[in-house]
Amino acid sequence: MKPFLLLQIREQDGPANNEYADFLKYGQLDETDVVRIRMEKQSFSQLNPEDFSAIIVGGGPANVSDEETIKSHAQRRYEKELNSLYPRIFEKDIPFFGSCYGFGSIAAFAGAEISKTRFFEEVGFTQIKLNDASYSDKLFEDFPNTFKAFCGHKEACQDLPKGGVLLAGSDECPIQMIRFKKNIYAIQFHCELDAEGIAKRINYYKNHGYFDPEDAKKLINKTKNIITEEAHLILRRFVERYRV
Repeated sequence: MKPFLLLQIREQDGPANNEYADFLKYGQLDETDVVRIRMEKQSFSQLNPEDFSAIIVGGGPANVSDEETIKSHAQRRYEKELNSLYPRIFEKDIPFFGSCYGFGSIAAFAGAEISKTRFFEEVGFTQIKLNDASYSDKLFEDFPNTFKAFCGHKEACQDLPKGGVLLAGSDECPIQMIRFKKNIYAIQFHCELDAEGIAKRINYYKNHGYFDPEDAKKLINKTKNIITEEAHLILRRFVERYRV
């Protein structure tokens, strides 16, 4: 079996390891199924995307839309490497699952405007609404029209990029999930998170400008009983579909 490639950008070991564990748990993956790259520490420019069952790009505090002058050296380097990888992914329609930052990264490459101007969402949960195009996508077979998912992002996709098919949105953020071609998915919300996972992230990132640090406990209480089974199912079905 070809492994899955997980590309991460979280500089702190705690949230990076938790995100890794969450992708394994809800993707029903074993550590032996995944090649894990911490992009902020490791180059991946020599990897061949066709050596993997699929490529997953996770989230983190980095913003695609930040001015180049305030991006770290590591971010400028891994964004260059991602933008060198994407043409091959689009040409071959290589299975791809971009989450949060991964969403913004590939959508920006495809020509979308990624900006903090509109559609950002506070840390918490949102009600995802499926678009008509989702009904012909097997990831959403027998799905309800709406479901809950955890979110939290400072920037958002402002317009649908050329070639993108809108699969889902929400009242606060109308572009929540896009598919390119048959196998390339970009998801703004977090399919890998459960209530325990978002509580950990709230504590890790309470001083990163997402919310007033004094609101951390309130946000944890607000999300502690939220069930996001459908969001998890999207990730699991993606893995099942592309496991080869």
